[in-house]
Amino acid sequence: MNKLLTIAIPTYNRAELLDKQLAWLAQAIKGIESECEIFVSDNCSTDNTQEVIKKWQEILSHVTFKSSRHPENLGVMKNIIHCIKSATTKYVWTIGDDDPIQDRAVPYVITKIKQHPDLSLLFLNFSGRNKITGEPVHPPTIVGNRWFDIDSEDGNGDGKAIFEHCFFKSVGAVIFLTASIYRTDIVQRALQIWPNAADNWISLAYLAGFCAANGRTIVTKDTYLECVVGVSYWQKEPRSALLMQYKHTSEVLMKLEENGYSKLFCRQMILKSFKDANFKVFLGALRRWPVFALQTALPFFALVSLSAFDIMAAKNIEIVETNNPSTSRLRKYQQ
Repeated sequence: MNKLLTIAIPTYNRAELLDKQLAWLAQAIKGIESECEIFVSDNCSTDNTQEVIKKWQEILSHVTFKSSRHPENLGVMKNIIHCIKSATTKYVWTIGDDDPIQDRAVPYVITKIKQHPDLSLLFLNFSGRNKITGEPVHPPTIVGNRWFDIDSEDGNGDGKAIFEHCFFKSVGAVIFLTASIYRTDIVQRALQIWPNAADNWISLAYLAGFCAANGRTIVTKDTYLECVVGVSYWQKEPRSALLMQYKHTSEVLMKLEENGYSKLFCRQMILKSFKDANFKVFLGALRRWPVFALQTALPFFALVSLSAFDIMAAKNIEIVETNNPSTSRLRKYQQ
């Protein structure tokens, strides 16, 4: 691990976009080429993606530039996970081939990971823009066109608490691929613990949460990139909305609970996901794929009921302890 950062790009049949992204990257890493490594993972493209890769490998011959081509299309998430697993540098930053990123982002990332050798997660704040209308888009719970409303540039806060805040405010923020830089050994350990993470559309939230719980966490105040809303890879999958709302979110929360996050937080998030879920998605899936819809949603509804019971029980215990100081002292002693 001589170099600090792998900048990885998963791609499929978007040679023109990849060409533009590599042109940006060639400019952005000037002066810090010795710190960076480039990796492109081609998901068995049938266009001229390989020609674009070879072209830029020749142009950037002074930079460590690796690539791989899968013999078949593995799917988006598996290609992303492949990028993370392939990194051999201390940190890995997997970016979308179409995400607009500011030139100053790369020097900033290098500076931060040098300043904080125990950094395990870096969230780059970003703005949002609607693909069709061009209007700004951001979570309704956050003021201004940015997707993280917490500032932890110094990385001195509790990593889990910072992640919990970000996750609670916006699931979309913590699963935006290009916004996350991971400590490689930690994120690869997370994948070893959950080998089926690639089957979950929002498993990037698990990876970020795992990293946040195992080192210093930084969230930038300034925005360094833009998310173009309405072109996400999962939106092209007909069953993705049902899976994300009624299965994948709860799966991630259970994995986070297994890896150090509090049961109360995870149960609260499950109730929030139930509140935020679009019931029309379930009804539409029920008409199209009745068996699949029921198999997906019924375990989620059961988990929601269990979560509500657990939260009520926790509140009752808190009330009892508040009214009985001796019980509270005994519990502290037992802990």
